[in-house]
Amino acid sequence: MKPVQELLQGSRRALARLITLVENSDPRKEELLRQLFPHTGKAYLIGITGPPGAGKSSLVNRLLGAMRKDGFTVGVIAVDPTSPFTGGAILGDRIRMQDHALDQGVFIRSMGTRGSLGGLSRATREAVQVMDAFGKDFIIIETVGVGQSEVDIVKTADSTAVVLTPAGGDSVQTIKAGIMEIGDLFVINKFDLPGAERTAAEVNMMLDLKEESGWRPPVLPVVSLYGEGVAELWRALLEHRRYLQQHGLFEARRRRRAEGELGELVEFLVKSRVWENIRTQISLEQLVESIALRRRDPYSAARELLRQIKFPF
Repeated sequence: MKPVQELLQGSRRALARLITLVENSDPRKEELLRQLFPHTGKAYLIGITGPPGAGKSSLVNRLLGAMRKDGFTVGVIAVDPTSPFTGGAILGDRIRMQDHALDQGVFIRSMGTRGSLGGLSRATREAVQVMDAFGKDFIIIETVGVGQSEVDIVKTADSTAVVLTPAGGDSVQTIKAGIMEIGDLFVINKFDLPGAERTAAEVNMMLDLKEESGWRPPVLPVVSLYGEGVAELWRALLEHRRYLQQHGLFEARRRRRAEGELGELVEFLVKSRVWENIRTQISLEQLVESIALRRRDPYSAARELLRQIKFPF
């Protein structure tokens, strides 16, 4: 039986195998994703982002419990830093989600960033499609926690929760990074620590300065270690979903996402084709040497390469 058929029939083994093929850029990937695409678009995507050490994985672990209690099936993609030696994920956030390891309604996968500076890799978005086709009701994407460059999640998730902690300067750094613009909800985790109320007040103050758009992101106190405030977070996520659907914003967001994905894919295919032709037709050593010795500038050298491979520029 083909992997796609097995996946659509509910095989968790096929799900794991297809995500691995996607992550490793297997030559069969494009055809497999093409077959899966008509079966996607049903899952609701939740992004969990924020600075390192904010307790995102522990929060996701608790959130899974609330979602499963309501009978929903959930997929989780935990994006970790990529090992410079193996290319795999270093931290393995699944360790913090062991409460759900044996739950057949939950599927958790760690993936590396593979050098992406925006918190997500292209393979992450493709893995989301695989989980979506598998039939998960919700898919949680927990980003790597890179702070100031972690904004890609807004291009992928339907609802994005930004997780902060008190007394660590996180709120100030987040404001500097512009991540305040992408949060549909703000979670002040570890709210039992000193300075929590001040952090919440700072976030609310920044939100007050934003132009009103109809949805005022709630600022939610949570202590994920003990599960406090997680039920309120889950209700807020459901309320945001209802808001998007009732005001026609859900489909608008997905159309913008489709446009962005199309543009990114075109850029990727063009770059791949260009470098494939360059590597097979042209020796770069002399050209690189001339640039290094300042005999040529890189701009004219790049245009020469494109002319040599007869690329229509």
